[in-house]
Amino acid sequence: MAKNKYNVVGVMSGTSLDGVDLVYVTFKKGKQWEFDIVKAETVAYPKYWVEHLRGLVSNSLEELKVIDVEYTKYLAEVIRNFILKHDLKDIDAVCSHGHTALHQPEKKLTYQIGNLPELAKLCGQNVVCDFRIQDVEYGGQGAPLVPIGDKLLFCDYNFCLNLGGFANISTEIEEQRIAYDICPVNIVLNHYVKHLGLAYDDSGKIAASGIVHKELLSQLNDLGFYKESYPKSLGLEWVKTNVFPLIDHFKLETQDILKTFVEHIAKQLAAEINKKEAASVYITGGGVYNVYLIERLKQYTKNTIIIPANTIVEFKEALIFGFLGVLKLRDENNCLSSVTGAINDHSSGKIYLQQK
Repeated sequence: MAKNKYNVVGVMSGTSLDGVDLVYVTFKKGKQWEFDIVKAETVAYPKYWVEHLRGLVSNSLEELKVIDVEYTKYLAEVIRNFILKHDLKDIDAVCSHGHTALHQPEKKLTYQIGNLPELAKLCGQNVVCDFRIQDVEYGGQGAPLVPIGDKLLFCDYNFCLNLGGFANISTEIEEQRIAYDICPVNIVLNHYVKHLGLAYDDSGKIAASGIVHKELLSQLNDLGFYKESYPKSLGLEWVKTNVFPLIDHFKLETQDILKTFVEHIAKQLAAEINKKEAASVYITGGGVYNVYLIERLKQYTKNTIIIPANTIVEFKEALIFGFLGVLKLRDENNCLSSVTGAINDHSSGKIYLQQK
């Protein structure tokens, strides 16, 4: 009989390369699932790993395997330090996303580094990880995976919208959870603000000072991805092929690039959330701190925008990957075919037991 209380460490590393997000969270199963985030922390990447992770898509598969071994050791150290720092006890499992190195589901390819079996030994904990690969093998996109958490943990909201490296959204349509990527967000904004020697555009102030370039905006909005129906997902490869060359062609000032792209993001987000009227939109991810972006989004929708406490804003994905691990331990479905396009719902991930 499955138990009804779990203490897990959820671990997430996203495309924005802010660092490794870690949460120690308790999940309780009653009529509905409940959670309590006890500890949460982001461990910033050192320069070495920022550069290596940013360039992953240019590596061969053999090179990725070498990096994988090194990254697994690094990730284990981060996790172990988090556990020691907070004196965490009674951990059922470490539930880790790893870091996406390659994501081409149309070719049946997805590769997240940091998911090697050695992680369990190096952490000294049971590990649940590598959540995407089985879904891709089942014909799915392998993404997004967070919507099962939206469905079971945040069911009071019409939309759950995450603004990270990419924007992704989930909602219920005809009693099925639907989710998909909408557009790039911080992966593009941070790339261009870096030209000014900054890691990010604080509150979107630089974007607010720019001028919208109408022709660039029009061409961005005309990209083929936006005409595709779900399920669909985005990756860095798509941005490098379709977005960066398009923006660079116009040779604009950085503030004008940022303002134009923020306008593009706001229009794409609004196009999705306006598909329902009088809806509640629960927004998380680092993009909520871009005050200018949120202001522009509010100009394009009458729906209610809800931004929760900072802990949820910053750690929702780590929280939900912890939850995916719990569902895997219970052998319950944590991947929804209505979201990813896989042949069926399934319980995805690999379990590596602690090696004494």
